[in-house]
Amino acid sequence: MLELDVMPERSIGNEQWEFILGMHFSQAVLILQSQVGVIRGVQVKYSDSNPLSKDLELDLTNDGIRLKFDPICQRLKVIEVYNLKLVKLKYCGMIFNSSDVLPTMDQIEHSFGATLPGLYSPSTHDYVVYFRGVSFYFPVTKYQTGSPKFVNAPSPWASLITIYTGSSERAEETAPLPLCCYGGQVYLYRTGVLRDGRLRLCMYTTGATRSLEPKKENLNRTIGLSESAEAIATALGSPNRVFFKSEDKMRIHSPSHHRRATSTTSDYFHNYFTLGLDVLFDAKTHKAKKFILHTNYPGHYNFNMYHRCEFLINLPVDRCAENDSSSIQVTAYTKWDTIADRLNVSPKPVVLNRASSINTKNFFGATLCYGYSNYIFEVMPNQHIASVTIYKSEDDS
Repeated sequence: MLELDVMPERSIGNEQWEFILGMHFSQAVLILQSQVGVIRGVQVKYSDSNPLSKDLELDLTNDGIRLKFDPICQRLKVIEVYNLKLVKLKYCGMIFNSSDVLPTMDQIEHSFGATLPGLYSPSTHDYVVYFRGVSFYFPVTKYQTGSPKFVNAPSPWASLITIYTGSSERAEETAPLPLCCYGGQVYLYRTGVLRDGRLRLCMYTTGATRSLEPKKENLNRTIGLSESAEAIATALGSPNRVFFKSEDKMRIHSPSHHRRATSTTSDYFHNYFTLGLDVLFDAKTHKAKKFILHTNYPGHYNFNMYHRCEFLINLPVDRCAENDSSSIQVTAYTKWDTIADRLNVSPKPVVLNRASSINTKNFFGATLCYGYSNYIFEVMPNQHIASVTIYKSEDDS
């Protein structure tokens, strides 16, 4: 049984790890991976057909804890303890829930102090007691309106605890990424894609102050295709990983003389996971030849590898109906079917079915790649865009 500290409006955890409100989904997964054998029975829940309509969840079924992440920013929004029999809880060093201490209303008031009278929900038969940043749900069968006392019944036990940001969980505020979760990395606000293929990135990280306390620092950088690896590394910092291409399976779609050509060198990627960005460099010139922007949707093969890249691309439309704009904006949340009929894209996309060398199965299914101008859009079965590749054509270069 886990023994955890509850910190209203902040977190739940212990001395080894802590789930903090506002942390990114991938950071919570790293904690779970580090606690293999201690935390078991983890389920990832999301909407496959419409991943933006419902929260992204991590359900710790053996410990009765559910972590709810905002589907847009993918940061931790609400922590729920829905089975109090599976976990031992403390607040300010005082145990208020265990096999020996029952989470009754009297016990909660003793541990957390006095608060305003709760609210009764006739539909769920729950009496909800609110503190700032934490709420307790007590199932009751009889309740006298206007009175915090219960009719002919002992003090009930809490069946659900929710931890959130603010004074009310109904506001469903998502906390910003806490400074303690930065880990020296650079994160992305948004990326503007310019017409010449350059990227204008608005980023943030931590900077030191005179008191040595970290503070948030904003960064604005612009990078472009054909820039050197040194120039891009200077603008963005060191990549999280450098990946060398061992083979290029898309070469079969190139002209025959390119297809038969062999090379002793290998193009390589700079992977920026917290920016949702990959940069492909030419092996001979060491200059950028492609940018790949990732949207990190659940149900995709690369899910949880990258943070979502908040990009904005303005494309001129090829078929403009009456009263329609002559351009269209594409973001990480644009569905492909809403823009495809206004662009002259190939009617026969390339089918991409990723699989690792160890496990040749891709349980998420294939995606479709559509080419338009100097862009390649990778589209999932639910019509969400999984990634956008930006490159220079041979004529441009």
